[in-house]
Amino acid sequence: MINLLPPALKEQYVYGRRNTVLRHWAIALAFGLSGVIIVTYGGLFFMKQSIGSYESKVAASEKVLKEQNLEETRQHAKEITSSVKLAVDVLSREILFSQLLSQIAKVIPSNASLTDLNISKAQDSIEIKAISTDYTSATQLQVNLQDPANKIFSKADIQSISCSGSGASDPRYPCTVTIKALFNANNPFLFINKSGGQL
Repeated sequence: MINLLPPALKEQYVYGRRNTVLRHWAIALAFGLSGVIIVTYGGLFFMKQSIGSYESKVAASEKVLKEQNLEETRQHAKEITSSVKLAVDVLSREILFSQLLSQIAKVIPSNASLTDLNISKAQDSIEIKAISTDYTSATQLQVNLQDPANKIFSKADIQSISCSGSGASDPRYPCTVTIKALFNANNPFLFINKSGGQL
């Protein structure tokens, strides 16, 4: 087929076709760049949302742990473990608590009452806490505990004594006393007789 169009018109057609192709490429490139921008901003937005969500979860977890007093619970667990180890050690040394308590009860004055006993880790002394009706009864307990005739303690010292009565659980016993007593080396109420004899 012979093209009889004037050269100027032919050139216009050629440039027109080129312009159309370039326009299509420009539109495609614009759409491509728009897609890249949308994906980039979408990714950044998603990352920011995820970071915010994780920060919220971490803060909530920290709040829950603080409310549950995790550190206090750990400390309490350590104390329990220490107490269990002491109990095992005490049992391994065959301390006769029933007979020891029975003998301590015999020396407590009638107007005093035992409230607590704490044996030392070294097991050579014991802390005794008691309540009494008056100051004299509290000091009499200390005198009775270190009496050699009782064969329990070689020495008993008053650590504290108070007769204010404020906050006392029983108004009949306004005085509280804490005594630290050192076990008598030959205390027959503390250890099982090594020779196998009866106490």
